[in-house]
Amino acid sequence: MTATQLNTMNTELWQSIGAIADNETLMRRLTRYAKRLVKEKEDPTHMTKEEFFAHVDEAKKEYEEGKFKSFNNLEEMNAWLNSL
Repeated sequence: MTATQLNTMNTELWQSIGAIADNETLMRRLTRYAKRLVKEKEDPTHMTKEEFFAHVDEAKKEYEEGKFKSFNNLEEMNAWLNSL
């Protein structure tokens, strides 16, 4: 995104906030929404449904190709995890 586009978006955002600033209910809603956006940005595990299902499809493909790890018991699994 260019600096000009960012400035335009900032201007539009502040104009929108100004338009609702005198309405307490709308400002509360905006604040709640902004907090949710911040949480999404901070969460490195956040992904869209499309990204999630793409990961699932890739895992299925790898499984079908025999690219997976299996264990006979919990001790084997823990030993493998500890080796990482």
